[in-house]
Amino acid sequence: MSMRSVLGTAAGAALLLLAAAPAATASAAPYETVTVDPTGSIAPDGTVTLSGTYRCLGNSGAAFVSSSVVQGDSPVRHGIGGTRAVCDGMEHTWQNSGKPSSDPLTPGAAKVEATVMELSSGGGLPLPRFHAVQQQDITLVKS
Repeated sequence: MSMRSVLGTAAGAALLLLAAAPAATASAAPYETVTVDPTGSIAPDGTVTLSGTYRCLGNSGAAFVSSSVVQGDSPVRHGIGGTRAVCDGMEHTWQNSGKPSSDPLTPGAAKVEATVMELSSGGGLPLPRFHAVQQQDITLVKS
């Protein structure tokens, strides 16, 4: 085999690999994700509503999407509700509402953390298994 045909074969193989790379990357998308919408709301009574999407696979126990919010430099992170999650590999929406027990939140910038977690019963005690976590800067607006 001549050097020219060896180089031609190698170049052809490299082009095939490069052409296949975008398809491989697209199909390797993460299956366990959670997102947070860029805007949350505060009702007149102080109830905060947060939302987003999630996708999870393979739960053996009860699964939930939980969320929490913090504003400014406060050390207090407020838990804002929880939604039952369906871990079937499909994308679903979530929405949690709750009223902070102390330090009411105000319209403006905030940081939200959303978590998809299941309680798996390995060994008798329910243990947390985390599927996805996302932290997001959002804006809280009056509803």
